[in-house]
Amino acid sequence: MNFLFFNVFADRLREGGSFFMYSLLIMLLACIAMCVYGYIKKEENNKMRNLVSHVSLFALVWGFFSMMLGLISVFDSISSVYSDNSQFIASGLKQGLLSPLFGMFVFLVARVGILILSLKK
Repeated sequence: MNFLFFNVFADRLREGGSFFMYSLLIMLLACIAMCVYGYIKKEENNKMRNLVSHVSLFALVWGFFSMMLGLISVFDSISSVYSDNSQFIASGLKQGLLSPLFGMFVFLVARVGILILSLKK
C-alpha cells in the first residue's frame, strides 16, 4: 500500500515538472524542519516563524510562476499549430500572462533577498 502511494506521489512530482516540483518539495521539508526546530527550541524572537513565513510565501509564488510558464508554452504551441481565431486567442492569452509572470519573477527575487536578510540577523 505504501509503495503504491510513493509511486503515485513520485509520478505527480515528475508530471509537474521536476525542477519546480522538487524545489517545492525541498521548501516543504525545510518548512517542516524549521517548524519542528522552532517548537523544540521555543524561540522567543520569532526568527523561525518569520523564516517559515518567507519560505512558504516564496513556495506559493514559485508554484504560480511554474503554472504561468506552463500556460505560456501551451499557448505558444496552440498559436503555432492552429491558425485563424485560435491563434489570436492563444497569442492574446499569452500576452496577458506575460506581465503577471514577470511580476512573480520580481516578487521571487525580492523574496530571496528577504530570506537572505532574515538569515543574516
